[in-house]
Amino acid sequence: MTSGKGETSTKLKSLSRKPSVSHEANEERMAGGKAQEDFTLPRSKTESALEKATSSDHGANSDTFTYKKFKWCLLKPPLGRDDGKPSDPKTNERREKVKEMMKFAWDNYKRYAWGKNELRPLTKNGHIGNMFGGLRGASIIDSLDTLFIMGLMEEYNDAKEWVKTSLDLNSNGEASLFEVNIRYVGGLLSAYYLTGEELFRNKAVELGEKLLPAFNTPTGIPRGVINLGSGTSWSWGWASAGSSILAEFGTLHLEFVHLTELSSNPIYTEKVMNIRKLLNKIEKPHGLYPNFLSPVSGNWVQHHVSIGGLGDSFYEYLIKSYLMSDKTDDDAKKMYYSALEAIEANLVQKSPAGLTYMAEWRGGILDHKMGHLACFSGGMIGIGADDGAPDKRQHYLDLAAEITHTCHESYVRSATKLGPEAFRFDSGAEATATRLSDRYYILRPEVIESYMYMWRLTHDPKYREWGWEAVEALEEHCRVESGFSGIRDVYTTTVGHDNMQQSFFLSETLKYLYLLFSDDDLLPLEDWVFNTEAHPLPIIHRSCLQEEATQDKTVSE
Repeated sequence: MTSGKGETSTKLKSLSRKPSVSHEANEERMAGGKAQEDFTLPRSKTESALEKATSSDHGANSDTFTYKKFKWCLLKPPLGRDDGKPSDPKTNERREKVKEMMKFAWDNYKRYAWGKNELRPLTKNGHIGNMFGGLRGASIIDSLDTLFIMGLMEEYNDAKEWVKTSLDLNSNGEASLFEVNIRYVGGLLSAYYLTGEELFRNKAVELGEKLLPAFNTPTGIPRGVINLGSGTSWSWGWASAGSSILAEFGTLHLEFVHLTELSSNPIYTEKVMNIRKLLNKIEKPHGLYPNFLSPVSGNWVQHHVSIGGLGDSFYEYLIKSYLMSDKTDDDAKKMYYSALEAIEANLVQKSPAGLTYMAEWRGGILDHKMGHLACFSGGMIGIGADDGAPDKRQHYLDLAAEITHTCHESYVRSATKLGPEAFRFDSGAEATATRLSDRYYILRPEVIESYMYMWRLTHDPKYREWGWEAVEALEEHCRVESGFSGIRDVYTTTVGHDNMQQSFFLSETLKYLYLLFSDDDLLPLEDWVFNTEAHPLPIIHRSCLQEEATQDKTVSE
């Protein structure tokens, strides 16, 4: 199979990877991701998990998670042999450039917006917003793991100290369940698994508890907005008929499974498994999952299907749930490949010029538009290729390469070499935005994310070259005196900036670029999946953990 540009079929570099994908989150997407002590958390649904976790007289059991046990069961060191440093001088120089970009973005955030959620680099002040229910420091939480893997230890320690002294989870505001989960819970979980700092574990479990009331609906499908103080929840005002959003209630599984892992409290896994049970039970039109579901009736509200905003990360979390389970979650595997077959049959299209893209589906009518958010799907399909049916594996990798190529085309066809928010394939358009409202770029990571995965899967050097093109474009058009800013129109080099350094730029865009120019043993895909905010979460090597628990019990007896 060849793409529209005549690229040859991409060949699998390895058939033994256990990976994952991630992509981002922001307001547009919503409307539109050292103590090593044993402790056991309560299984009661009413008892405070954090109180039990920090008490001195609780009893341990065989389910108790220990950091020592976790580290023992990793197949490889998280940071590789030499922190993932590539042997090629040119590649290492590029990696160091990405590290400099992260330090520049972080230093300006610290100088002008410390403790706020995001930096406004043009006006040199901070932005709080209303997505996080009064929580602060989104850029700090989102940056913890990026700083750590880049070896920016002074900056990491500043971030850790802020979490210790200033992260107040007792807020009383209206928060997006989805955004708080992927950024705050995901960021804290990742920081814990990478460092072993109990501070991050405790904060993650404490915050996870505050999200549970959102599930108090007739179906157990959570509503999208929750008051973190009172526990009251409701649906977004713009969501059809009080519905919940597929990409929001479908993007909790990875984090909630790990909350159960760290707390020994099964309630988190029970909540997300109930979502899966309901989705398996209800009818899917043409095998597709519409974007809107009633949390009251458990029925679809309208038949709008998208692999971009509103739907995207639901599919991502299906394949990642399978990979994170050490390939034991067969239900997630079945759901993912069934959905992928339906997507191929109904949404995957070829443009007149031969570009492969994902259209949107509105009650059976195709809208020949692909959003930047949907460009994560190249990486998603790539990492799932190895576990498809044997006769489909190469096909899936070819499809992943074609979609990634199309998304690269959306970049190179603009004046800035950065991609628009959405691009079309009708009325003569080929991977270009035709509406003024779609021409902006807000530092999104999805295209670069797919480059990183395709590099790891194939080692085709073009993916690193494409990533470097993005670095040069970011430097030329988005770097300003005091940070990085999105731009309002990618089709003019006389750019207007939006005055926002998104937290996902620190969590995702720069992390994926750094990994792209690092050796594969930095956060190896055999051990880690990335949540949709690019926070690495470990694959649960259950057989090893149980073996270690048995050995510990034998020794103690």
